[in-house]
Amino acid sequence: MCRLCAIAILGVLVAGLSAPAAADQNDPRLDDLFAGLKATGDAREAHEIEQMIWFIWSRSPSAGANLMLRQGTGYMNEGKHEAAQANFDAVVELAPEFAEGWNKRATVRYLMGDYQGSIEDIKRTLALEERHFGALSGLGLIYDSLDEKKAAVEAFRAALEINPHMESISDRLKELVEEVEGIEL
Repeated sequence: MCRLCAIAILGVLVAGLSAPAAADQNDPRLDDLFAGLKATGDAREAHEIEQMIWFIWSRSPSAGANLMLRQGTGYMNEGKHEAAQANFDAVVELAPEFAEGWNKRATVRYLMGDYQGSIEDIKRTLALEERHFGALSGLGLIYDSLDEKKAAVEAFRAALEINPHMESISDRLKELVEEVEGIEL
């Protein structure tokens, strides 16, 4: 394990013991985690760091928003997209500065085929957390689905700049670059 990564993980664990239950995209622990994510060459370590980032991102300062986010995620995982969207609508109303609320709504809108609504929510997510590699990769998937290959390449590249450990995104980027630019990576 790289020294910087070990320090970042230890810092998050120690801070987590004294930190309030609420976090979000403004949590100061994220800076070290993103540095560790970019620096590590170990896939297992990258996965652990990524999970810590998602854990922090998924905690709003609003208890009500957290409840609605958990319920909406459950509905989304069960394929109950309308119920999930209703929950995520409530999240963004209760906590409009909470990036993950917008990202979750973008995800369910994507699943429902509302690509324009999803793009709007992704833009809001990125305005609140520019390092949101999940939102950026989602944006790439939307553009790919819309056959806007150059835009998909840009979004995937931006996501991989932040989190270079997303293999499926990296693989799709290589395919798209060959299609769009006619070169192999």
